[in-house]
Amino acid sequence: MGDDSKPSSSLDAVKGIVQAIPVYQDAIQPAAKELGKSLETVAKAIGVALLPVSALVWGYEKIRDYLLPALAQRLAKTPEEHLQTPSPLVAGPALEGLRFAGHEPSLRELYANLLATSIDATTARDAHPAFVQILRELSPDEAKVIALFAARESFPLINLRIQVKDPEGQIERYRHFSLLGKDAACARPGLVPTYIENLCRLGLLEIPPLRYLVDSTLYEPLESDPDYKSLVAAVQQKDGQHLTERELLRITSMGRQFLRACVLLHESARPS
Repeated sequence: MGDDSKPSSSLDAVKGIVQAIPVYQDAIQPAAKELGKSLETVAKAIGVALLPVSALVWGYEKIRDYLLPALAQRLAKTPEEHLQTPSPLVAGPALEGLRFAGHEPSLRELYANLLATSIDATTARDAHPAFVQILRELSPDEAKVIALFAARESFPLINLRIQVKDPEGQIERYRHFSLLGKDAACARPGLVPTYIENLCRLGLLEIPPLRYLVDSTLYEPLESDPDYKSLVAAVQQKDGQHLTERELLRITSMGRQFLRACVLLHESARPS
């Protein structure tokens, strides 16, 4: 008889759970509704935030309207027999890249320069397919920084270190301080150390270890800069003795080719 009661007990238990479900649903319904309202509000806010992005993405007509005059200007003095169909390895990704970078003047100019380089048979050798991917991974500020190297090969950098009682002896407090952000009129000069590391990662620039510029006067503007003095003062107040380590940032051979292909105005469009 005890065995016969087991199915009945199990059935009663299941019935109890089923009957409790509406009660549970009623209990969580207000919270679920509130959560739903919150998610709906967030979704609307995100939609509003993303709306301008869709307007910034260029379509074919916008790309054409920009490129035709831009390329005509750059190739105006190029002999007609030198004009060629650009390699799809360069032109295809470049046109795609312009869809998302066309709204940024400092970046779209680089794409136009690269396409002009690839259309001229005498300069097409400099239009490396990797440059399109590099352009995709550049910020507008980084485009301004790399352009500075068209005028000179290297720039001074300094690191701020503190002396500590530690097996290593020193701790780095600030890396790659420079005046590049001011020289290039960057929108976010405080991010220049990150820009430098990205440009080095992309193979355009390098910081050779244990190397610095022989002319010590080149470091004086950095060491006397108010921003650097503020960093030093903060370190001295908190950590005590500080050390200034000098280094240099220079362009690589790949970086020079990138300048020729993407940064410098095409040869036929340069002032004579």
